[in-house]
Amino acid sequence: MYFYTNEGVYRYSNHWGRVANCRWKISSVKDYKNQNYYIGYANWIDFFPLNTSEKNFYLEVDFLNKEVEVCCKRENDTTTNFLMTLDLALKKLKQIKTIFKEYKWAYYFNENIDVLRKELILNLVSTQKDLHVLKQDLKNKKNKFEAGN
Repeated sequence: MYFYTNEGVYRYSNHWGRVANCRWKISSVKDYKNQNYYIGYANWIDFFPLNTSEKNFYLEVDFLNKEVEVCCKRENDTTTNFLMTLDLALKKLKQIKTIFKEYKWAYYFNENIDVLRKELILNLVSTQKDLHVLKQDLKNKKNKFEAGN
């Protein structure tokens, strides 16, 4: 069910995510369960076309809370964030969530995992390179540093 206002739209639904050509996200529900009903609200200015072929998207990472979100560059946005297609942004979003949760990949490094995570994620959000390439680059960089000491 949808309820429209001049400022935006309320939605009452038991399914969220991709609906027709919209992608809905419930951000305030920590223990989201599919098939439970929730009320969501979005301002009209928060809607944007899902043009998957143009580089209009970037990732914002909150390292303190270990969260990441896809953001869309707006018309008058002067951000200097690395822009990517929606598909790439969603792929990297998933990878970053995994990096925040898992730790086995860091066994090969002799460094604090939070430092490694931050360096790897910052590289991931600022380049087209694949995750496995960035991990290898990080490993090579750390090996050169250790060999120099």
